[in-house]
Parts: sequence; C-alpha cells; structure tokens
Amino acid sequence: MTEVLIRPIITEKMTRLGDKLGQYGFVVNKKANKLQIKQAVEAMYGITVEDVRTSIIPAKLTTKMTKSGMIKGRKSAYKKAFITLAAGESIDFYSEI
Repeated sequence: MTEVLIRPIITEKMTRLGDKLGQYGFVVNKKANKLQIKQAVEAMYGITVEDVRTSIIPAKLTTKMTKSGMIKGRKSAYKKAFITLAAGESIDFYSEI
C-alpha cells in the first residue's frame, strides 16, 4: 500500500473536536486498517495516538440542473478515520501555510 493518509478533514466540527477532545479526522486509503493508520499518523506528526475509529462513506448519486438539462453523476466512496491523541498533544495543520 503506497499512501495511507490522503488528506486531513478540516471543518468547523473537526476543529471543535480537536480543541475539546483531542480528536482529528483524516480521509484514508480504503484498504488501510486501524494499525496502519495509527502508525502513519504517529510517523508523520510525531505524536502518540490512543484510539482510531473508522467509517466508510458510501458512494452517492448526484444530479445538477444546468442550462442544457439535468446532469447525473456519482460521488465515489471513501474511508474516514477519526483519531484520538494522548492527553496534552495536538496537531497544527496551519503551521505550514
């Protein structure tokens, strides 16, 4: 497996969970298991991960109304991982901007 972590989830809800509970979200490879996700986050950010929860978001059909008519499409399925860090640790996603 080449890449475990695809991108972090940066939303208002995840920012609030990060501040209150030390939980952060990532979009991960669908074939990655919890142990691989834990090792990848610890290696990338140099922190201690206590817990990993995952969920697979199913594919969805979409429709758009345009001038030329309705366009039907599909959003692909993906896997999310929610990690909980050890007490007193945090991840700063904005430090490299």
